[in-house]
Amino acid sequence: MSAQNPNPSLVLDQFLAGARACVPVAISVAAYGLVWGVLARGAGLSALEVMMMSGFVFAGSAQFVALDLWTSTPATLPIGPLVLAALIVNLRYLLLTATLRPLFPQDKLGSGALSMYLVTDENWAMTVAAMARGQGSVAFLMGGGALAWISWMSTNLTGYFLGSAIDDPSRWGLDFAFTATFLALLLGMWKGRGDLLPWFVAALAAIVTQHWLQGSWHILVGGIVGSLAGAIMEVRKHAHQS
Repeated sequence: MSAQNPNPSLVLDQFLAGARACVPVAISVAAYGLVWGVLARGAGLSALEVMMMSGFVFAGSAQFVALDLWTSTPATLPIGPLVLAALIVNLRYLLLTATLRPLFPQDKLGSGALSMYLVTDENWAMTVAAMARGQGSVAFLMGGGALAWISWMSTNLTGYFLGSAIDDPSRWGLDFAFTATFLALLLGMWKGRGDLLPWFVAALAAIVTQHWLQGSWHILVGGIVGSLAGAIMEVRKHAHQS
């Protein structure tokens, strides 16, 4: 299939193949999408704010972080810390999306950058695996991303409206959903014992910060310190190998 003049029927086939490959992902996205919608209502977001955040941000982990920082009073909403926390959580996409560069011709980099909006950890992994087999394509990537987006948006709104029937989320254990979600994300990111030190440093920094500073600064400090620890380890590792 030519990158310059793709066959429309083959593009559609690849798009549908990517969507089919991400059906299990869409189901898991739906599970914590419902929880996020319920918690968003409890945090004071309106239905319009839920639609705008999920539609424009489309980043589950960053949105869970945003809820932890969210206040129902606009004047007290910590915009700076909220944006910085989302940036730290999503920095990994700089590396993930860079690996997709071979899929895009030189004259399509602008549209390629826009299409990165639909990249998730899961459809990225499936696309890279397909690329290794010589089968990856932009359409495959977009098919999986589109299905994940539809699942996330629809279940966020469903959870939001279901939240009106849940007076006390803690009765159902939903107050633990934020912590449970990030534990699941950590397990999915586990690559070996080398991850232990940055994770430990991040956790220790967050605990100490929470003890001494009020608010949600522990999220930012833990993320920054843990990232620096991981970066230092990578630099030292490459220095020893060279």
